[in-house]
Amino acid sequence: MNEKKQSELDESSNLVHSVVAIVGRPNVGKSALFNRLTRSNTALVEDLAGTTRDRIYRAFEWRGQVLRLVDTGGLVEGYSDDPFAELIHGGVDLVLDEASVILFVVDGRSGLNPADAIIAERLRARDKSIILVMNKAEASDQQVLAAEFYSLGLGDPVGISALHGRGIGTLLDLIVNAVSSTSRDETMDSDFSDKPELIRTSIVGRPNVGKSSLTNAILGENRVIVSDIPGTTRDAIDTRFDFEGSSVLLVDTAGIRKRGRVDRGVERHSVQRAESAMARADVVILLLDYKELLTSQDTHIAGYVNENFKGLVIGVNKWDLADDRSSRSELVKSIDYKYRFLPWAPVMFVSAKTGEGIQELLELMVTAYQVRRRRITTGELNRVVRQAMTTHSPPMVGTKRLKVMYATQAEIEPPTFVFFVNDPELVHFSYKRYLENQIRENFDYTGTAIRLIFRKRSEDRFETDQQ
Repeated sequence: MNEKKQSELDESSNLVHSVVAIVGRPNVGKSALFNRLTRSNTALVEDLAGTTRDRIYRAFEWRGQVLRLVDTGGLVEGYSDDPFAELIHGGVDLVLDEASVILFVVDGRSGLNPADAIIAERLRARDKSIILVMNKAEASDQQVLAAEFYSLGLGDPVGISALHGRGIGTLLDLIVNAVSSTSRDETMDSDFSDKPELIRTSIVGRPNVGKSSLTNAILGENRVIVSDIPGTTRDAIDTRFDFEGSSVLLVDTAGIRKRGRVDRGVERHSVQRAESAMARADVVILLLDYKELLTSQDTHIAGYVNENFKGLVIGVNKWDLADDRSSRSELVKSIDYKYRFLPWAPVMFVSAKTGEGIQELLELMVTAYQVRRRRITTGELNRVVRQAMTTHSPPMVGTKRLKVMYATQAEIEPPTFVFFVNDPELVHFSYKRYLENQIRENFDYTGTAIRLIFRKRSEDRFETDQQ
């Protein structure tokens, strides 16, 4: 698959919530299956147990449906001398939480392993849609071995060969059917559920800016370890609490360094878990240190949040150490300039030590979440777009000019607007930014990134749906 097509698939997968997770013990062929389904060589494949430690995400398509596939490290149950075993297990748990369908891979060549039964018990307890995949089923007598796997209580094993491509079409059909069934069940549950909405919030930042202290201040208890040693927090810790009628899932994460400065091993996995926490968050609180503002690491984190279209609130911690509080307005200007690629993110000065500003910070978090769920009617949106194009026409590109037939909001969380145009290649990044600014000025999307997608449409007229 070429890179352009894959990039389009990856972007489409960000608009859906269907995640397919590959799990199993080491060396059963999980990465080979990942590469086969995504038609790539993204995952490292070696005949060595434990090769994969990182979680790898990539989009794939089957029968017109785009899904996100994730490869995980091998689960080693019981005693293990692998220093990364605990981190890998924690990472797999995070994946299982977000997955709609689980592909449990076993080795059809070596047969049932005691570890398979332990993993199967863990998976059954999650009440997820599970497909038992018997890999390395190249030989015709593999059906005899398959009988062993019925004891796992997960239904019929699907015999495949990830290496040779055998049975992949059948497996893909089962995956799509399982996702469709899960989606219907979730829709029915949401229609009849009285559960309050859950605001998923991640606190992120460089090491030692006070993330754990802020978490403890918010919760009013010593929920996480606080130390002056950078890097104390390695795991992403989830805690639920209520704030003014809203249910919040708060995730305190390990400090994130620039990729080039991340050591291999435990710190590297901590960064990946922090990035995973941001990926599943609705709103991210980027915590800065008052004594050391505007570092390149902070910009790196902000860029990650922006690229993944999250809600964002910037908190400046340790404000109790400020000698001159009149400098606040100048500091805000400096922050706005540094993060001019996300001028929509509000800034709040806080002190995890004294509690100052924490109430206001949480209020901004709730507002950002509510804004992400705002839906604009097609008629209102098109009136704004039409006025914007009348005020400032798109520039000529050669002999052609961009034409927008109409626009519509396709999604919330993040707010996603699709523009149907004569030629997407005519959309200059500066004009895209102009249209985004016009939408923000008219509909106030303060606190969240928004996504603009341009698609080709043959009509040369501007249609509006007066809703």
